[in-house]
Amino acid sequence: MSLYSAVVLPFAEYGFMRRALVASVALGLGAGPVGVVLMLRRMSLVGDAMSHAVLPGAAIGFLVSGGLSLFAMGIGGVIAGLSVTLLSGVVSRGTALKEDASFATFYLASLALGVLIVSLRGSNIDLLHVLFGTILSIDRDAIFMVGGIASFTLVALALVYRPLVAECFDPGYLRSVKGHGAFYHLLFLFLLVVNLVAGFQTLGTLMAVGMMMLPAAVAQLWGRTLTAMAMIAAAVAAFSGFLGLLLSYHLELASGPTIILVISGIYVLSLLGAPSGILARRLKRPRLAG
Repeated sequence: MSLYSAVVLPFAEYGFMRRALVASVALGLGAGPVGVVLMLRRMSLVGDAMSHAVLPGAAIGFLVSGGLSLFAMGIGGVIAGLSVTLLSGVVSRGTALKEDASFATFYLASLALGVLIVSLRGSNIDLLHVLFGTILSIDRDAIFMVGGIASFTLVALALVYRPLVAECFDPGYLRSVKGHGAFYHLLFLFLLVVNLVAGFQTLGTLMAVGMMMLPAAVAQLWGRTLTAMAMIAAAVAAFSGFLGLLLSYHLELASGPTIILVISGIYVLSLLGAPSGILARRLKRPRLAG
């Protein structure tokens, strides 16, 4: 098998492969940097919770539209995700529960409710599409949506880069200078929700967060600055989408899980070989003189 037939031919010959590639690369470019900020804010589990929190809204959109309608499910997912975000904030500020605990309780209820809604009116195939995505059947409208969300995310992060970094590392400083830290926190949560909505269109609600958190973990092992980590995360996510689609085509595997497993493989290799990885730390460990 030549290099052309192995790497280029699947995308040159099949339109669904080209659309899947464009969608996965666009998703990675937007979700990767968001994942980096999420990890720096120590909110990794919140990202996982939010990926499930969008499910009831997507399920209601599925029922209202009578099928896998991109617009209805996207709007429903955004509304559900933002609702869970606001409710969790209210609970954490009005009770003894911390924000991560309130997120966990709401996401478990949201996941169960979303599965129940889809199972009431849809088939098992519909449920699988919502949970695990349909990246190979993505259409032109979905590509525009994912690309638009990625573009909006990158522009928004560029505009609020400095206050967002300050809010990550020293939120007390922003409050002391009246820097509107709450606004930037809510803006970031909005970016998180819309990127998860883009992710469930391609990878499903159960694995959408994988395109966000795994590249961010890889980036933390290789990068030294926030800008470098954001670029590494976006590149790893985009490359994993390309390689995962190729492997799924040649090995006849499910595309979404294959993409996530490719990123997981890169993460394992980074754990071993990155400057902040296991081997580098062991080699740099000082030895006591005998």
